[in-house]
Amino acid sequence: MNVKQIRELAQIARENGLSAIEITEGESHVRIERATAPAPAAVPAPVAAPVEAAPAAAPAHEETNVDFNRAREIKSPMVGVFYAAPSPDAKPFVEVGSRVKKGDVVCIVEAMKLMNEIAAEFDGEVVDICVRNGEVVEFGQTLFKLC
Repeated sequence: MNVKQIRELAQIARENGLSAIEITEGESHVRIERATAPAPAAVPAPVAAPVEAAPAAAPAHEETNVDFNRAREIKSPMVGVFYAAPSPDAKPFVEVGSRVKKGDVVCIVEAMKLMNEIAAEFDGEVVDICVRNGEVVEFGQTLFKLC
């Protein structure tokens, strides 16, 4: 890896609000970490989102008797920015109550300026959307809960 490539990686991390990025190319290995000061600013937003979403979801599962113990999760396969719709003015791929089949696109995760469509791994009904549009998601973070 050359200095230009390392600077590009640092810029990608900065633009996407990533706290760290790690790349292995052949025998070269680079890990870039940002200062911890910006990270706490990003942490409260995801914590606040589920708190606000919970009251809206609570009446829905009380009315429909959703058993969240049996819910299956669709998790993010990568670090990136979550987008619920294909464009800012388009309607979301799915909403709470939507039925999805295995292979249906449920969202987009932008990573390194690439838009990655995330598909359902199984059939089900969306009972919870665990992140907000435009939020940075981590690898393995739950995006949706399906029953």
